[in-house]
Amino acid sequence: MSATAGRATAQPDQEGRRGGFSSRRVFILAAIGSAVGLGNIWRFPYVAYENGGGAFVVPYLVALLTAGIPFLLLDYAIGHRNRGSAPLSFARLRRGAEGLGWWQVGICFVIAIYYAAVIAWALRYTFFSLDEAWGADPEGFFFGEFLQAGDVEVTADVVPGVLVPLALVWLAVLAIMVLGVQRGIGATSVIFIPVLVLAFAALVVQALFLPGAADGLDALFTPDWSALTSAPVWAAAFGQIFFSLSIGFGIMITYASYVGRREDMVGSGLVVGFSNSGFELLAGIGVFAALGFMAQAGGVAVGEVASGGIGLAFIAFPTIISEAPAGALIGVLFFASLVIAGITSLVSVIEVVISAVRDKLDTSRRAATVAVVVPAALLSLALFSTTSGIYVLDVVDHFVNQYGILVVALVSMLVVAWALRALTGLGEHLNVHGRPRVGTGWRVLTSVVAPVGLALVLVFALRDDLRAPYEDYPSWLLLVFGWLLAAVLPLVGFLLARLPWRAGTHLDGPPPGSDPAAPLDVTATADPTPRDRPGSGHDEGGLR
Repeated sequence: MSATAGRATAQPDQEGRRGGFSSRRVFILAAIGSAVGLGNIWRFPYVAYENGGGAFVVPYLVALLTAGIPFLLLDYAIGHRNRGSAPLSFARLRRGAEGLGWWQVGICFVIAIYYAAVIAWALRYTFFSLDEAWGADPEGFFFGEFLQAGDVEVTADVVPGVLVPLALVWLAVLAIMVLGVQRGIGATSVIFIPVLVLAFAALVVQALFLPGAADGLDALFTPDWSALTSAPVWAAAFGQIFFSLSIGFGIMITYASYVGRREDMVGSGLVVGFSNSGFELLAGIGVFAALGFMAQAGGVAVGEVASGGIGLAFIAFPTIISEAPAGALIGVLFFASLVIAGITSLVSVIEVVISAVRDKLDTSRRAATVAVVVPAALLSLALFSTTSGIYVLDVVDHFVNQYGILVVALVSMLVVAWALRALTGLGEHLNVHGRPRVGTGWRVLTSVVAPVGLALVLVFALRDDLRAPYEDYPSWLLLVFGWLLAAVLPLVGFLLARLPWRAGTHLDGPPPGSDPAAPLDVTATADPTPRDRPGSGHDEGGLR
């Protein structure tokens, strides 16, 4: 085989219809961009604080090593071996499993329409930080003047201050996705991830010099070793790992399908997993240093000001910004970090849907992007730029995370491991070029330990939701935007699986040329159809 032929076919997917990442470095940055999202910044610090402080590191690391990274490698193996979107990759494992992929696609579509709204809030607050527009009452400003949230009901009353930045977010997403895998997602990650790390590191340094920062760090890292005997603490650790690594709902399957066939997926998985956890630790230091300052300024204990989620970002941090030296700088760095982390995660979520549509219908990049992003944007604007948007968002986020992501992750893991008995073949695929090698230990972790950890998280989540209505919302709101939505997603997924694939789609196992150990073949493509060949007019940028 000549050197020229080798270069022409070493990564045929990058040149073909589906597109791909130009290098392992770009893939890793894109995967880190997906994993590092809003939850790393506003969820992890509070979860750690509430579940044993410094002692939480023990169950967190156990969850990362025994469930998070093994499941991440499972997603990588499925996508990299089968060279397709989540539905196509599952269909190539077994036709009956295709519905799992569409279930994941549905979850991603729902997440995208509300995730964009939070990014829009952060975008607006980046500019609010310059003149501390929230005044002396950040909570009243956020729910009142900014969101104009009234009674808990669904309304059509539009909030212009949310509508405009939300539309801008979707326009940015549309532009990124039309450009394709490398020129859009890859290029965005290469630029945004270093900027995010630098911006957040600057925020952390600034926070560490605030008066009271040491008290905040003491509150976060002082270990409560008795927490290690608590099952809910271990459930919280497993839950945090699954939520933060972007595993189990199609993202990493899709991204892995865009990687060259001879890349080390095991090593890449370790880099992504530990990078994500490193950023969470950085976030914990920065957030609790700032909360320590806030507690000292208010003359209260850190526990009285510690919070997570929306309350931390849009109420606690504006309070800190108003009182801290160089508060405007802290505000811009914090909210700009939220915007950047949110955008890199949002594009990964919406790519799951676009990739599935392209594989199923054989459309151009541009057509699939418009077909997915425009309806998602319209739904997002209709639901979350209104005075009731905050309530709908809170309910949808809770139920899609707890009974969407976790359930489909558990079901898909059990199906692949026990029903399809596919772990041995997937492990062998990872071992062709992957180091360190995976073996029996990985199969046990993936088929037993990780499912048990997920089941534990679900049991405690279900127990809490059955004991009392989530956030005391009305039962109709929880039923419509919570329980029913979570139940409908798998039904829709398996209905979509009944639609026929485009003519010529290879469904009987991995596509020809997918074995990274096989000799390079100039005719090997992701799918052996004429439209897959370079120059067919269906390049990854959707441009002719």
